[in-house]
Amino acid sequence: MTTLTARKPHADRPIEGMMAKWYAANTGEMMQQYVDLAARIARQLPEGSRVLEVAPGPGYFCIELAKRGSYAITGMDLSRTFVKMAAEKAAAAGAKVQFQEGSASNMPFPKESFDFLLCRAAFKNFADPVGALKEMCRVLKPGGRGLLIDLSRDAQPNEVSRAVDEMGLSPVNRLLTKLTFRTFLIRTAYTRGEFEQMLAQTEFRRVEIEENGVGFEIWMTK
Repeated sequence: MTTLTARKPHADRPIEGMMAKWYAANTGEMMQQYVDLAARIARQLPEGSRVLEVAPGPGYFCIELAKRGSYAITGMDLSRTFVKMAAEKAAAAGAKVQFQEGSASNMPFPKESFDFLLCRAAFKNFADPVGALKEMCRVLKPGGRGLLIDLSRDAQPNEVSRAVDEMGLSPVNRLLTKLTFRTFLIRTAYTRGEFEQMLAQTEFRRVEIEENGVGFEIWMTK
């Protein structure tokens, strides 16, 4: 695949209704991952930082981060179901987070709006990945950083199986998650080389790609 054909053959597809509720329940079983990630990011963010999570789903990371400092946090998701669900969960937790609808490749924010940006486990689903990366760069302030966490298409079946086993899921959800990885998620993910090609089309001045288990952590500095 070249950068010119990175676009998916379909429009962005939001997760709605019962599927969104299943996803929220499933990922809720691995809450410790969100807690650990929020604690790690909070150690790097000055108080008052403006933070955007792209495709936050049920909002678990945003809510956990809000508990750890005085940040201006926004979660943007294409799914109406997730936006409503995340707002309700934040209110119940007393967490100050704004959730709104929006597309990763056409974000409803002015340029240079945020100090930090996170996109976790969603990038592989975007119809226009290069457009999404360019938008991430556009909405970050100069010197701002973005973190993209996602699966690698080169992840081996035994590695994926082990990673799912470590998520702490119930037996049924563990089985369903493994099936989803094998039949869908791996096929839609990108290799390191494909990420490098796509990122080369953006204006990020520094990119660091770290292989992490079955996927990548990609740090992008504007």
